[in-house]
Amino acid sequence: MRDYTTLKLGGPADWMALPASGEEVAAMTAEARENGIPVTILGHGSNVLVLDGGIRGLVIRMGRGMNRIEVRGRTVTAQAGAMMSAVAAAAAEAGLAGLEFAGGIPGSVGGGAIMNAGAYGGEMRQVISSVTGIMPDGRKLELTGTEMAFGYRKSAMQENGMTVTQVTFELQEGEPAEIRARMAELNRRRAESQPLDVPSAGSTFKRPEGAYAAALIDQCGLKGYAVGGAKVSPKHAGFLVNTGESAADYLELVRRVQRIVEERTGIRLEPEIRIMGEEETK
Repeated sequence: MRDYTTLKLGGPADWMALPASGEEVAAMTAEARENGIPVTILGHGSNVLVLDGGIRGLVIRMGRGMNRIEVRGRTVTAQAGAMMSAVAAAAAEAGLAGLEFAGGIPGSVGGGAIMNAGAYGGEMRQVISSVTGIMPDGRKLELTGTEMAFGYRKSAMQENGMTVTQVTFELQEGEPAEIRARMAELNRRRAESQPLDVPSAGSTFKRPEGAYAAALIDQCGLKGYAVGGAKVSPKHAGFLVNTGESAADYLELVRRVQRIVEERTGIRLEPEIRIMGEEETK
């Protein structure tokens, strides 16, 4: 799984499938569950830590086969495996504004919708008009408006276990040159402040109420703190980066940062990344 996550960590999966449509996702999921095989849904792997023991059962990866993007008027519809950066670029090309914040987020729109991904004051909930997906019982379902129940890094899809297969955005008309300039400016700021040249899962922790995770970690003197090949980025304390091959080291670093920050500030940091798979047995 290290080949399918931005952290470059994780042991093997038993099986992996690459669907090309929502119908294929539904069929794969149904057949796996009929045979008692666990199913894990994965997008670009940008917000996950897969443990060293790997993932038992079937991994359904929303990748190149599920990345079609269609623009009609002010509406952009994308399959779940489309990269957020690609959808933002397609919107900009069509003169549609609202997705500039997503131009540098290294994730897929399915995962972005489920976790209500955001950056630089923008969030997916501001621009998504509907999501389509497969429910755990096999039903195909479309959610719109308040049914999506977006919150900070959460949604109804996260709570109800929906596998998102398609996301529809409603955007505003704008000047393509101005939209591209805004995207370029945000990407410049991202490159200056974030460790984009080292494997990471993005922001490791959620923003605690009334504070910022990166500021708390920095306040505790943890920039550069390391466990094996896992390290708190010296460039941005909110990013725990990987320079080694051990998910166990990375998980231990997450736990130590949580413990130290709580001991010194009284605030318990909650991981934003999804931790999946099994720890390696020795």
